[in-house]
Amino acid sequence: MTTHSNTPAGWYPDPHGAAQTLRYWDGAQWTEHTHAGQQAPAGPQVPPQTPAQAAPDARVQRQVQEQAGVAGAGTGGGSLFSEPVLVVNQKAKLIELTNEYKVFDQNGNQIGAVTEVGQSALKKILRFVSSLDQFMTHKLEIRDGYGRPVLVLTRPAKIFKSRVIVSRPDGSQVGEIVQQNVFGKINFAMNAGGQQVGAIKAENWRAWNFAIVDHAGSEVARITKTWEGLAKTMFTTADNYVLQIHYQLPDPLLSLVVATALTVDTALKQDSRGLG
Repeated sequence: MTTHSNTPAGWYPDPHGAAQTLRYWDGAQWTEHTHAGQQAPAGPQVPPQTPAQAAPDARVQRQVQEQAGVAGAGTGGGSLFSEPVLVVNQKAKLIELTNEYKVFDQNGNQIGAVTEVGQSALKKILRFVSSLDQFMTHKLEIRDGYGRPVLVLTRPAKIFKSRVIVSRPDGSQVGEIVQQNVFGKINFAMNAGGQQVGAIKAENWRAWNFAIVDHAGSEVARITKTWEGLAKTMFTTADNYVLQIHYQLPDPLLSLVVATALTVDTALKQDSRGLG
């Protein structure tokens, strides 16, 4: 994939999933300027560089259908905010110094990525020689298929309960995902604008699977952890998740739900490895 600095300024399809809407990219970040219609306005426009597309990954298809039990989810729009199923697979490493994930659609096409940013050399050394990872601040960028950041996740340093701040690339805050308890089945509240707009509820004490509900308690999405295989489980740090969104959601709930698959991993996996 290209990096966001390689994408020239111009009008591109809205990465937040708005139908038939173009949003202006100023060369470094998304702006608040939008334009209705599927075609860019008159004038010389340079399209974004199309990333090289690998063949669909059959392993991801099996992960969705056989391990997560998701079938017939419908056709999405090809972006992180318009696909009904997102598959989040962490890059397998013997020693994890930087959190990295690939994001696929249900057919195995990579449509995004997540990478940790802003780490100093000292922090990487501490992660290598100690188990202090969970007490450090972590910042991750969720990037679209062109390598452009669409969401930024910041998990401040914590002792017991995690809090993840979800923001746009321009720094405007979408909301927060806040851990509610330490013992038993882990629950998170999704807050925006000073109000709780949803929640993430673990269905077992190992926090393998989560139901995501709206403010009224109705399930709107589901996270299923899929087994990465015995070798990866025992000898690497890789974790894999399938996020199924039941229907198109409004913002800010949609952005918070998309962020949850990453939030669950950074909030809980830093504390313990094991098989769960």
